[in-house]
Amino acid sequence: MKSENVSVPRQLNGEEFVECRGERFRIFIEEKEVQRRVAEMGRQITADYRDKNPILIGVLNGAFIFVSDLMREITVPCEIDFLKLSSYGAAKVASGQVHELKRIDADIHGRHVIIVEDIIDTGHSMNFILESLEEYNPASLAVATFLHKAEATVIELNIDYIGFVIPNAFVIGYGLDYGQSGRNLRGIYIESPAD
Repeated sequence: MKSENVSVPRQLNGEEFVECRGERFRIFIEEKEVQRRVAEMGRQITADYRDKNPILIGVLNGAFIFVSDLMREITVPCEIDFLKLSSYGAAKVASGQVHELKRIDADIHGRHVIIVEDIIDTGHSMNFILESLEEYNPASLAVATFLHKAEATVIELNIDYIGFVIPNAFVIGYGLDYGQSGRNLRGIYIESPAD
């Protein structure tokens, strides 16, 4: 196994784990729980956006799985677009420097917009997105994040929909990566140093 690859999930001392880039990660949120929570969020957004035709703005690359699953759980008409930022690179900690790599293509003036993010930690990236999209004068801006590291957040944000609040630890899976590895894992795995 090369260090940049992800191992298949294995059992160790009764716990499921994977190795990614030479480091161990244990299961933190199983696939069944992920899907249950995404369905709940979809129902909540459906109830909140009846007759509003919201547009979901997925934040690439990490949110692509979450936004596609979430959109399929929303039963009111909705649209989708994407933007892409860079704040991590191959590192495990956000740099604090946010760079826009792809802008949205949709006209969101007067539209109800839901920004869909994989994870919010410091809040720098989400703050950047909110400030950027407010310039388009949408009817409303909401934030949906799959994971929130509340302990790491240094910028006050109004997060409308949160899948799970997690500790301030590095996680992979369900679209989240470690240097582009681990996105395809079906659950969330948390860094767990070897004993």
